[in-house]
Amino acid sequence: MLADFTHRFVPGRDPSGPVLLALHGTGGDENDLIPLARLIGPQAAILSPRGRVLEHGMPRFFRRIAEGVFDLESLRVETMALAEFVSAAAAHYQFEAARVFAVGYSNGANIAASLMLLCPEVLAGGVLLRPMLPFEPESPPDLRGRRVLMSAGRRDPLVPAALTERLAAVLEGAGATVTLAWHETGHHLTPREMEQAARWFVAGREPA
Repeated sequence: MLADFTHRFVPGRDPSGPVLLALHGTGGDENDLIPLARLIGPQAAILSPRGRVLEHGMPRFFRRIAEGVFDLESLRVETMALAEFVSAAAAHYQFEAARVFAVGYSNGANIAASLMLLCPEVLAGGVLLRPMLPFEPESPPDLRGRRVLMSAGRRDPLVPAALTERLAAVLEGAGATVTLAWHETGHHLTPREMEQAARWFVAGREPA
C-alpha cells in the first residue's frame, strides 16, 4: 500500500515525537501542507500523501458529486486505502502508528474526520482546518483519549456551519476532546489561526 500514494516523509527531530499526517485540500499535493505541519509541530516527523482521485486534473482524497455532496462509496474506499497506507508507512519508516496526528485542510480535513469515524485506531487526534461532517456514522467509534482542534471560518462559503458543528458533536459524542475555534474569515487560512493551532498542539503535549 505504500506505493499506492505518491508521498513525502520528513523525519522528525525528536524520534519519539509525533508524526503529522499532512492532508492537502483540493488541487494540492504532497508538498502543500509540509510548511504548515512544520509550524504546528517543529519537532515532529511529517507524512504527506497526495490524494489519489482527480477532479478536473486536481488531486483530491475522494470523489464528490457536487460542492459539499460527497460520493460516499469513494469516501469509504479511499479512507480504508489511506488507513492501510499509514500502517505501511509506519512499518517502512519505522515510527509508531499510535503517534500519528492528522493536519488536514478542507478535503484533507474531511478525510481525516472520516478516518477518525471509520478507523479510529489510525489517528491519535487531529487539527482539522475547514472541516465538515463527511457522513453520519451508523454507530459512534471509540475516540476516548483523542484530541481534536477544529478551525472554522464564520464566512466560509463552502462549508456549512451546521455541518461543522455536527462534526464536533459527533466526535465529542464518541469521546474525543474537541476544541471548535471560529474565525472571522472565509475558506482561506489566516496566520493567527495557524499560530493558535501550533499553541494548541504544543499545549496538549506538555506534561501536566
